Amino acid sequence: MKIGIEGVGFYVPPFRIKLSEIEKVWGKQAPVGVEEKSVACWDEDSLTMGVEAARSLFERVDSRLKRRVTRIFFGSESPVYAVNPTSTILAEYVGIEGEYNAYDTQFACKAGTGTLISALDFVKSSSSKALVVASDKALGRPRDALEFTAGSGAVALLVAKQKELLLEVLSYTSFSSDTPDFWRGAEEKFPSHFGRFTGEPAYFKHVLSAGKLILKKTGLKPQDFKFAVFHMPNYKFPVRAGKLLGFSFDQVRDSLIVKKIGNCYSASALLGLTAVLEKAKRGDLIFFVSYGSGAGSDAFIFKVGPLIDIFRPKVSPALENKIYISYEKYLQFIEAI
Repeated sequence: MKIGIEGVGFYVPPFRIKLSEIEKVWGKQAPVGVEEKSVACWDEDSLTMGVEAARSLFERVDSRLKRRVTRIFFGSESPVYAVNPTSTILAEYVGIEGEYNAYDTQFACKAGTGTLISALDFVKSSSSKALVVASDKALGRPRDALEFTAGSGAVALLVAKQKELLLEVLSYTSFSSDTPDFWRGAEEKFPSHFGRFTGEPAYFKHVLSAGKLILKKTGLKPQDFKFAVFHMPNYKFPVRAGKLLGFSFDQVRDSLIVKKIGNCYSASALLGLTAVLEKAKRGDLIFFVSYGSGAGSDAFIFKVGPLIDIFRPKVSPALENKIYISYEKYLQFIEAI
């Protein structure tokens, strides 16, 4: 039996703001490569987006599989409650009841991939399935650099052990350290960061270290992979990380949906993974590294399985289904005014 992902669901809010609108207001230049970002409506949050992602998952696979889900993991850095699990509320709305264990996790932008590792470890010793949801309504303080890229979105994964999968997980590993490049206090609405410090000692140190570890662990080379996916705080970081690890731009390009929706925090890299599945073929290898401030990276090697021809997710229609809003409306949606 193989371990991996049986199905994928996702949700991206239709509202967008062009970064040129933010540029005009503050007279600051937007990051290179990012054109616009997704904006959750005033009545959307990490829970509602997570529910939409999970519902889209069970619309793609047999909805009866919900009966075999006995673990539910919800990863986010923008949870709805400080005390009260989001995972159990989500389960109720999706239609999973009774005999299951659920909990929420936080680890900045890798909260989702951290829960994926928990789910994989669980299904290895079980005949049950696990539901993993990564969702964030990312916020950036007005006039702060984060305002240009903090987007919103969610991904849901059904983790299973069986003969045929959408994505078989061949290997995974992690690299972590105490590197406080980005944080948000319990009573604070907007996060703080150390600016350029988030690059070399934070993002690149952990992404490159985790990437090198998994290549060494498996003996695979960059040329063995069809796609490479990295966490996308902006457009330049994942392109540079791929180059430093030996991947070509062509291998990274199809995952770079950050230019259309911004950085959806815990859903960012997983949405990039979902995007490449639109073009992936059975047998393709996918190199994947997430990143979360604080700091750490999770690295995975995925092999595209036969279920790609049945449960192939298609992100591009959601990226083009958009409604542009003004900067004033954007401030209303994030409850800044």
